[in-house]
Amino acid sequence: MPIVVNIDVMLAKRKMPSGELASRVGITQANLSILKTNKAKAIRFSTLEEICRALDCQPGDILEYKKDHDSGQRERGE
Repeated sequence: MPIVVNIDVMLAKRKMPSGELASRVGITQANLSILKTNKAKAIRFSTLEEICRALDCQPGDILEYKKDHDSGQRERGE
């Protein structure tokens, strides 16, 4: 998937443990782990808002688009 979640980067910059972030956001450690490992298929805007509030950052600090070489081939039917 070409969308990458950079929560670990922001956690390191803020020197915040992931458990504290999960607690502040109101999600489970398991769900935070799914986000951190890029296994999530979606994220609610309300959850993204709480993550940004807790980490004092912008959505663009958390989410990044990286062009996926394979997706270009799929679009062309290769």
